Amino acid sequence: MAFTFLAQIPNTPVDDSPTIWRDEDNGDLIIQGYKATTADYALAAEAGSTPGHSTDVPDHETIVRVPASIIPALRAALG
Repeated sequence: MAFTFLAQIPNTPVDDSPTIWRDEDNGDLIIQGYKATTADYALAAEAGSTPGHSTDVPDHETIVRVPASIIPALRAALG
């Protein structure tokens, strides 16, 4: 397994650096972002999901907040 660095937020400080990598084995994107807050989880649940699908985040998953400044790199990675 190998990851390729794609992008990091512009003007990143040393200890605060959301980053995106691509897993070269399967094309998955690996995203380091800010931890979601309790309020973020509540707002995600309120916004909903696919009809009939639970909005609870299972223990083996998480949500992260991706800064808007790195979204152009996500678009570029997705082609």
